[in-house]
Amino acid sequence: MKRNAETVLEDALLLPEADRADIAGALLQSLHPAEEGDVEAAWREEVATRVAALDAGEVEAVPWGRLRNRLAARLSERRAS
Repeated sequence: MKRNAETVLEDALLLPEADRADIAGALLQSLHPAEEGDVEAAWREEVATRVAALDAGEVEAVPWGRLRNRLAARLSERRAS
C-alpha cells in the first residue's frame, strides 16, 4: 500500500464507527457504481414487501432478544455436532 493510502487508512481508523461505516460504504460503491443502483432498488423492494406482509398480518415480528437466543442455540448445536 502506498504511504498516502496508509495515512488515509490510519486516519480513518481513528474515526467513530458510524463514520468508518459511511466511508467503507462509499469506497465499496465506488468500485461497482453501476451495480449499486440495482442493489438499492432490490433492497427498497424487499423492505416494501416485508412491511406490507407485516401490515397485512401475514407474518409476525420477532423481538430481537428472542431471535438472538434462537440463533445462539442453533450455533451451539452446529458447533456441538
